[in-house]
Amino acid sequence: MLSPTTARPLTLRQLGIATALAAAALLASATLTGCAGNAEAAEGPEGAVPLRTPTAADEIVGEEKAVLTAAPNVPPPITRTYATKVVVQLESQEVVKRLADGVNYTFWTFGGDVPGHFIRVREGDQVEFHLKNHAHSSVPHNIDLHAVTGPGGGAAATLTLPGGESVFTFSALNPGLYVYHCAVAPVPMHIANGMYGLVLVEPKSGLPKVDREFYVMQSEFYAKPGAAGQPHTLDMDRGTDERPTHVVFNGSVGALTGDNALQAKVGERVRIFVGNGGPNLVSSFHVIGEVFDNVYGEGGSMVTQRNVQTTLIPAGGSGIVEFGVEKPGNLVLVDHSIFRAFNKGALGMIKVTGDDNPRVYAQNKGLGMAAH
Repeated sequence: MLSPTTARPLTLRQLGIATALAAAALLASATLTGCAGNAEAAEGPEGAVPLRTPTAADEIVGEEKAVLTAAPNVPPPITRTYATKVVVQLESQEVVKRLADGVNYTFWTFGGDVPGHFIRVREGDQVEFHLKNHAHSSVPHNIDLHAVTGPGGGAAATLTLPGGESVFTFSALNPGLYVYHCAVAPVPMHIANGMYGLVLVEPKSGLPKVDREFYVMQSEFYAKPGAAGQPHTLDMDRGTDERPTHVVFNGSVGALTGDNALQAKVGERVRIFVGNGGPNLVSSFHVIGEVFDNVYGEGGSMVTQRNVQTTLIPAGGSGIVEFGVEKPGNLVLVDHSIFRAFNKGALGMIKVTGDDNPRVYAQNKGLGMAAH
């Protein structure tokens, strides 16, 4: 197993390039911020950036323990109409599991699964987050939740040694679907080994009712064989060069196919919470045989587009897609950077059952063979 001390060191030249790129990024960010500010000023009050600081009037009522679920399952929608204290308990664990047929891998995980468990809270909730690090872990871990307003998204407060526990509290200020991941240096190593998941902050008004919700997260792995009889581990050189051996949904090849395929029925409305743990690649998420009726772009709290064929999910980002199911058969989930799907593993399936409707789709002639 690789440890932080065995990662390939950066040369001075690489550090210089990294510094220059960071400076350029900061300059670009400042420029964009200025442009955005001018645009908001032109739009008037409706375009103003809100300050979401909680006040004494934002009452927290009661306390509950968060329901966490392993992919592809999603915790039930939140029905309460008030903010409460939500206690989240998550443990980082290092486990050996199947990555592909004949390939076992040493995963670093949140909750023992890749992706980590789905967390669902409501806008305005006060979240008390407990992060444990299993005693058998080889290195410290922490967590950066992109939903958190605060230093490091919680990473600064949750650096946790093996066998330890860290606790911090945050307010769920911004509704939307957010990635979380480990942020201990070297950060790419922790993410590439499987330490990521999704947290949904439901808007106060809730999300529109659907019949089925699924949790799908894409990521890539850079695997190299271990010593004789040992599991595969991270190849840092392949990761640095962005040459993955596997690109998968929900942590392994076949996690959403065969007996693991998702299920739906004709006439149902489906919502998929889609994340991308990366650590490097952008996903071109597409469902063969369907059109996304609604897309919440980049995991925001509003429908930004309708009638979409393929939507981009950035590394470290997310999206929400919704569609009605009108036809029985198999719907195929892919990263439409298509070699990743058919050659590296980014494939999933939704098996749809129910009454046929030939007005939606019908095959009138097969194989194009000439009549005799």
